[in-house]
Amino acid sequence: MTEYRNMKISKTNAARLLDQAKIVYELIPYRFDENDLSASHVAEALNEPLEQVFKTLVLKGDRSGYFVCVVPGDSEVDLKKAAKVSGNKNCDLIPQKNLLPLTGYVRGGCSPVGMKKHFPAYIHETCLLYASVFVSAGQRGLQMKIGTEDLIKIANAETVDLIVG
Repeated sequence: MTEYRNMKISKTNAARLLDQAKIVYELIPYRFDENDLSASHVAEALNEPLEQVFKTLVLKGDRSGYFVCVVPGDSEVDLKKAAKVSGNKNCDLIPQKNLLPLTGYVRGGCSPVGMKKHFPAYIHETCLLYASVFVSAGQRGLQMKIGTEDLIKIANAETVDLIVG
């Protein structure tokens, strides 16, 4: 995948916001597969540990409305935990067809940074085990490596227990 690391990369909205905030990050292109947008495919393409590649999920709670959960690629969000930390009685993932109009991002390219509107954000606490993590840069085939504390700050996120198990 090295040939992709030297490609000319156009800046995404997420990258522009990080630039404005003077946050250091690295954009890393990778070859993606329309039929496999999983975090495990991304981690394999990047040759990085799956637990350090985080996926961004958008949920809707019965009380608070929309919110964002960022969880390790090898994990599944626990809807009961997500509801509790976000002040809801229950919640669910939003339908895929609502993702683009709501966030400005498509499935497989949803970044926790730079959505159309800011939503409350929660990042699974294992992110604190790493100096940096990988999240989508806002389009399929492009990840960003960002310092964990910087991601928490720019996403205005809380670190909490969000996963099954």
